Formats: sequence, structure tokens, C-alpha cells
Amino acid sequence: MAGYSGSGVRRASGTNGLAVAGLVCGIVGLFILPIILGPLAIVFGAVALRQTGSAMPKWDIGLGMADLVLAVVTFAVAVNNDGGFLWHVG
Repeated sequence: MAGYSGSGVRRASGTNGLAVAGLVCGIVGLFILPIILGPLAIVFGAVALRQTGSAMPKWDIGLGMADLVLAVVTFAVAVNNDGGFLWHVG
């Protein structure tokens, strides 16, 4: 059986799980619940950045900040429209 090593040792993958979780939180946070998913993306990104130092955690932090800015802008628009916020398409 070629390619099988009996030691049972797994090689570590090149992608950090926290970086992936932060990226998912940041992207999904652009569409739903930015006030919750934004800080999660920032925290996951900061921890992953300390562990790996790669570029993906930097994207996590940036997307998390964009989520928070989006939440603040949405809140400001809702306050200026007497507490209501509607999208009008077309």
C-alpha cells in the first residue's frame, strides 16, 4: 500500500481555522447581523494573526471593521428616519 504511513501522524494544514471563521463572519456580517458578526470577525482575525501572521487574518479584521461601520451607518439612517429603515428598489 503506497502512501500509507503507519505512524498515524497527521500533517497540519496550511489554513488556520480561526482565520476561516473570521472570514466567514466578516462576509456574512456584511448582509446580516453586522453588529454581532463584525466584532467576532475582528476577534477571530486578531487571534489568528497572532498564531500565523498571514494575510487572511488581516482581511478578517478589515471586514469586521467594515461590518461595524455598516452597522453604525444603518443605525444613523434609521434614527434620522424616525426609527424606520426601508429599502426602495426601482
